Amino acid sequence: MLNKIILASKSKVRKQILDENNIPNEVEPSNVDEDVVKESLIKEKASPDMISKNLAELKANKVSLKQTNQMVLGADSVIDLEGELISKPESRKEAFDILKKLNGKKHYLVSSVCISKNGSMIWNYTGKATLKMKNFSDNNLKLYLSKITDEALYAYNVYQIEGEGRKLFSQIDGDKNTIMGLPIKQIKEYLETIK
Repeated sequence: MLNKIILASKSKVRKQILDENNIPNEVEPSNVDEDVVKESLIKEKASPDMISKNLAELKANKVSLKQTNQMVLGADSVIDLEGELISKPESRKEAFDILKKLNGKKHYLVSSVCISKNGSMIWNYTGKATLKMKNFSDNNLKLYLSKITDEALYAYNVYQIEGEGRKLFSQIDGDKNTIMGLPIKQIKEYLETIK
């Protein structure tokens, strides 16, 4: 019986999804330097899917080395725009530039999760959602950004699918929890197998 899972992330949304699904959890952020890892993987020509999977695994493994015999859940989400990796913005200007890039285009949101124990991955899953953004003027994009808090902006890529961001899209194909960064259905299915 699983007594708890350690979430190797400081994402409030991921914690909330675990809580809503009655999965006992404790948070211990991995503090992995994602930018350095992404840079290295991009140089190796890794796909956005592989980058997301590698980051989720790295986060889970790092925390699970310190948490002996505990199950540790690592997660990572990236945007794949025609093979180009789009990362979370670090400023409002960068957020605007990302929205301009996505404007009127179809892209994929890739969410990977990994469960590790004693420093090794024991299970992983990568889910993908397809989103098509409507066409907006620069003014409309700026107006959208003005409604988003800094915390939300830097935590959820550039759109909050469960809030204001839903209005940005003409098409969303995929699981809502995958888009929010934690494909909970697959995690629960895995946890069922180990009870």
